[in-house]
Amino acid sequence: MIAAPNDRCLLAAFGARTMAAMDILAHALWAGIGVAAASRRIAISRRTAVATVAAAVAPDLLQLLPLAAWVAFSDGALSTIAAYSLASPGTEPATPDWVQFSTHHLHCIMHSGIVAAIFTLVAMTIGRGAWIPLLGWWSHIVIDVFTHSAEYYPSPVLYPLSMKGFDGVAWNEPWFMAVNYAALALACGWLFVSRTRRGRRNR
Repeated sequence: MIAAPNDRCLLAAFGARTMAAMDILAHALWAGIGVAAASRRIAISRRTAVATVAAAVAPDLLQLLPLAAWVAFSDGALSTIAAYSLASPGTEPATPDWVQFSTHHLHCIMHSGIVAAIFTLVAMTIGRGAWIPLLGWWSHIVIDVFTHSAEYYPSPVLYPLSMKGFDGVAWNEPWFMAVNYAALALACGWLFVSRTRRGRRNR
């Protein structure tokens, strides 16, 4: 049975939403695994762990703030936020110039290793582990550098010095998503097994 055009559009939209959600979920899971592994060596509070995972997903969410402001305080349509989140290069929905400008540069800021380094140095001067949650942000940047291709939103890791990004493997390639989640499953399995063995030795 061949799906009707409207059905195909709905399936495509559902698939895009699922993939976008899985990308954010993957960032959260990798950060969570890192926190769980690190907590075996150093004391990490629950608040720090939550902040680290939040920092890992923040870069993909904070760039939507200008769109949210446009919707909340002007004539923007709520559906524009979803359309922007799911768009591929060149298919982004039409928005006012200030929204395009601020969204683009907020994306660049949140994916810049230079900006993250400045914030990390400032946090380290504060002390008391204030820099630890920023490792979640760093994990997002490092992962995106290699999981975005030149054709699919390359990550501007050297912004504002350069807008160029590394030509890696696009994360939305089905085979890569399968490998990524298989690696996540293996990492989670390793954490579970090693924790179980440690618990038995400590009895």
